[in-house]
Amino acid sequence: MTKIIRIGMDTSKQFFQLHGVDEQERVILRRKLKRKEVLTFFAGLAPTTIGIEACGGSHYWARELAKLGHEVKQIAPQYVKPYVKRGKNDAADAEAVCEAMSRPTMRFVPVKSAQSQAALMLAGLRERLVRNRIQLANAIRGYAGEFGLVAAKGQSQIEPLLLRLAEDETLPDLARELFGAQAKEYAQIEAQLARLEAKLMAWHRADEQSRRLTRIPGVGPVTASLLSMKAPDPHAFSSGRQFAAWLGLTPKDHSTAGKVRLGVITRAGDETLRSLLVVGATAVIWQVRRGTSRHASPWLVDLLKRKPPKLAAVALANKTARIAWKLMATGEVYDARRLPPMTPIAA
Repeated sequence: MTKIIRIGMDTSKQFFQLHGVDEQERVILRRKLKRKEVLTFFAGLAPTTIGIEACGGSHYWARELAKLGHEVKQIAPQYVKPYVKRGKNDAADAEAVCEAMSRPTMRFVPVKSAQSQAALMLAGLRERLVRNRIQLANAIRGYAGEFGLVAAKGQSQIEPLLLRLAEDETLPDLARELFGAQAKEYAQIEAQLARLEAKLMAWHRADEQSRRLTRIPGVGPVTASLLSMKAPDPHAFSSGRQFAAWLGLTPKDHSTAGKVRLGVITRAGDETLRSLLVVGATAVIWQVRRGTSRHASPWLVDLLKRKPPKLAAVALANKTARIAWKLMATGEVYDARRLPPMTPIAA
């Protein structure tokens, strides 16, 4: 029997499409399996290389297939799409995966462990609750404004506003009742967030790499934890710039005929990580401009003299990502004392 050297597998909730080739790149396997048949089929197959599009559930299948002796390679969907010849169906997708994984320069997504996915679930739940809290706070502000009650900016002003709404007897009874329901919902979200953040902090304190990353200016426990959770093996990147590009913090390149044209940042990769790095960089810049930063980079001080603060924040986030990659790849500790003396910003 001809040996299968490579199988592309298109996954879904219930049906899985397989496309396999032999050493002469001849197609010798086209098969559609039900979900419950997948592990049984691969258990009776000689160890081979299997390609899957990276997604939330692909890590589970990669772990299970690896237990059966197969080598599993996950590919980002955007790298598979160029190999789809025409049309869009499961068979074409499986063939495209099989073709893409054969390319010598193809990049693959590392397989996450069950523990890593559990940690990412914790981060995802926290992110969803933060969005829900912002959404609810905006709704409360909007409804209160309709009755002439406004509050200052900031999340800390929501609870005092709810207290004022509860005590204002000029409001209609129905409005006070609905504001009370929103106050109860807001308190529930706050309590859930507090519990999740306590778990996240416990995870951060138990992770040596996460603790090291917090020594970088602008990187707090949440950012450090997410970098440790979400970033793949740092040795998969050849440089810090490549890691920053993976986060979407490098400019779009549309150069041709020797003319270099760089645009805005690509915004590729994980949006949460990128936004946290930019927010942290903004906080550092705010301290530098106020003169309260103890260890400000002369590079940043000079940049702020030439560029707007928002542009400088993105540039600093890029640099922070490169520093984080270096620390993760080498195991070193950030030492701010190695910075040269800072030149103050002229008023």
